[in-house]
Amino acid sequence: MDVVNQLVAQGQFRVLKVPLGFIKALQWFFAIFAFSTCGSYSGMFQMAVECKNRTDSDLSIEVEFEYPFRLHQVYFDAPTCKFGDTERLFLVGDYSSSAEFFVTIGVFAFLYATAALSIYVFFFEKYKENNKGPLIDLGVTAVFAFMWLVSSAAWAKGLSDVKTATDPNKVITLIAACDAEGNQCREVHDPVMSGLNTSVAFGFINLILWVGNLWFVFKETGIIAPFMRPPPPQEKPAAPEAYGQPGAYEQDPYASNQGGYQPEYSQQGYNQDPEFGQGYGQQGAPTSFSNQM
Repeated sequence: MDVVNQLVAQGQFRVLKVPLGFIKALQWFFAIFAFSTCGSYSGMFQMAVECKNRTDSDLSIEVEFEYPFRLHQVYFDAPTCKFGDTERLFLVGDYSSSAEFFVTIGVFAFLYATAALSIYVFFFEKYKENNKGPLIDLGVTAVFAFMWLVSSAAWAKGLSDVKTATDPNKVITLIAACDAEGNQCREVHDPVMSGLNTSVAFGFINLILWVGNLWFVFKETGIIAPFMRPPPPQEKPAAPEAYGQPGAYEQDPYASNQGGYQPEYSQQGYNQDPEFGQGYGQQGAPTSFSNQM
């Protein structure tokens, strides 16, 4: 139990949210419905033979059949309308091959989907270590996609033949008493085929799922990686010319003649401090006396 809990704790269940794992889960789910709706089927139809002599009539002749639809082994007793005798008649056809093939593909697809999901959840890092795992997965997925196509088409044709062979109006033609004058034969109950129709639909749904999953498994192989080149880098727009570069403003704004007061150091009225070499104007502000030295 501790090992199971450890595996569950280490499982990467987020892989079920990506297409690779999500589609595999759908394959597992629909494979169950495909083989179960076909393999568990059993049906029945009912007929009535009304003889001229009412005492010889049988108004409830039930014929039961089931998977794998070896109808040539299914029999029923019908009145001969002569002295209360009955005759044993068999249905026509053996459609077990297409039905069993369809169910077999469904069971194996279910088992493989279970194994693949276990690897995805618990050993996904090892699965991606090299191309061996994805390549095997790709090959098996391609085989199952083809098998679903063949088995679904074969079972669809087989189901059509089963419907014909179990049609009460067709089976009545096997009863000799129905050809005699004064006797009447009719169907009472048709077989319910909705379950078998659903199995064919599930078969083609599985075909779509397995074919669609080929692309996502193929991406895991890395074969397409060399062809997935990144887009070329886009050229950046030219930056505007900065100050100091050719064509920029080079004139010092403070070098131009400005209006306003410009002091004249040569004008009279400035006194010199003999100790510090500075001159003082009329307002007592120190000025440089280097020009007068």
